[in-house]
Amino acid sequence: MSDAFTRQVQDFTRQAQEMFSAGKDAKIPENMSAFAEDAVAKSRDVYNKVTAATKDNAKVVEDVLLTAQAGAKSIGEKLLANTLANTEAAFDAAQAIAKAKTFPEIARLQANYWQQQFAAAGAQSKELFELSSKVAKQTFETVGSATTKSLEQFKSIN
Repeated sequence: MSDAFTRQVQDFTRQAQEMFSAGKDAKIPENMSAFAEDAVAKSRDVYNKVTAATKDNAKVVEDVLLTAQAGAKSIGEKLLANTLANTEAAFDAAQAIAKAKTFPEIARLQANYWQQQFAAAGAQSKELFELSSKVAKQTFETVGSATTKSLEQFKSIN
């Protein structure tokens, strides 16, 4: 190694030792230390509150989705039941018409079938509307209470 390089390494080593010696005796002001501790404590508190609110909101979203899913299932089951009832009525009418002996009897059976189907369709529509309204109300109530709860949680964070 060259003498110049050796001197540079020695100078660097000496300067580093002087810096560490000076830093060893340096003290952080108490107000600065207190400020840092307070900032960390407040940050942790906000983090804990936000984490708790986020977990609660995830549960709320799950509740809203479960409510909507249950409502959709109820409506689907009602539609299926109506379809089955209407199909059975159509087969029963077709069977009765097939056994008819005269054209006036066929016309009467056909008229009776349509009269019964219009009445059934009215009742089914009313039931489906009432069920849909109930499901929508439950879902909106769940969303409303969830929104209120979320807003209250986020207000309490500040």
